[in-house]
Amino acid sequence: MTFIQRRISLAVLFGITLAAGVAVVWTQPSAAAQRPAAQAPPPTPLAMLKAGIERTTNSVKATWGIYVKSLETGEEIAIDADRQMDTMSVIKIPLMVEVFEQIKAGKFALSDRYTVAAEDMRPGTGVIRSLDPGAVVTIKDLITLMIIVSDNTATDLLYKKVGGVDAVNRRMEAMGLKMTHAPGPASDWFAALRAAPSAEAFHRAAKTPFGLSTPHEIGIILEQMGRKTLVSQAASEQMLQIMSGQLYRSRIPRDISGYRIPHKTGDFLPYIANDVGLLMAGGRTIVISIFTANHFGSGDRIEEAIGDISRQVVEYFSFHR
Repeated sequence: MTFIQRRISLAVLFGITLAAGVAVVWTQPSAAAQRPAAQAPPPTPLAMLKAGIERTTNSVKATWGIYVKSLETGEEIAIDADRQMDTMSVIKIPLMVEVFEQIKAGKFALSDRYTVAAEDMRPGTGVIRSLDPGAVVTIKDLITLMIIVSDNTATDLLYKKVGGVDAVNRRMEAMGLKMTHAPGPASDWFAALRAAPSAEAFHRAAKTPFGLSTPHEIGIILEQMGRKTLVSQAASEQMLQIMSGQLYRSRIPRDISGYRIPHKTGDFLPYIANDVGLLMAGGRTIVISIFTANHFGSGDRIEEAIGDISRQVVEYFSFHR
């Protein structure tokens, strides 16, 4: 064998290619390199729902907090759900809870009557402020008006009845809801708003919230209500009945049919548009708690977005049980 033949044989043996006097080393690809790259598993249907909700929230410039839970399957979606935010009139749900707790304790009854005085009247939403002083209402009337038309006069009368905001805050603390807090009666909020240079400046300063909580903590209250364990079974049923009469239906219920939707709004439009409640139909009960803030665009647009989120939730749980 010649010298050149020996070099060629060694090159073949060790995987060396000789070209124009240059030795090029060839190596066999490893087994791992020959295997196709592993593909990520497809997103779960719940992850796809969350992504759809986030597409909606990203389309509206605002601060969002969202909590959704199916009481049947336990599936949850939480998007900044533990962020403490201004509840606006959603804080009236914790107040309603305290009212029913005191009724359960025998301190007063739903049928007890109250004669409204001129100094009781509060601005903003509600109907009592339009009545003549001397109108007689029951405790149940006050709760109902506070919830279904967000009556601020009824709200402050109920705060006075239970012993002030401290009673509500102690109740929330006892329930383990440490981020849920009633800062003061409605009258305090309106006084601070009147003193501000503008509504926008008042909102941006964020020094006087109407109420404080998180979407998750309000969701916990709603879950107990849906399971009929909030205060008592009878009280839970009464609260659900009252909330089912909600007159403001331009958010969660706007694109939904065939569901019972006990819910409560809270707003300071266009900056805040909240809505929280239960979606109930066909053996399904879904908690939905949506908070917003720092929105300076169209109030209609943010309400449409909340409606779109709620529609996506209903469509998902209608087909995934």
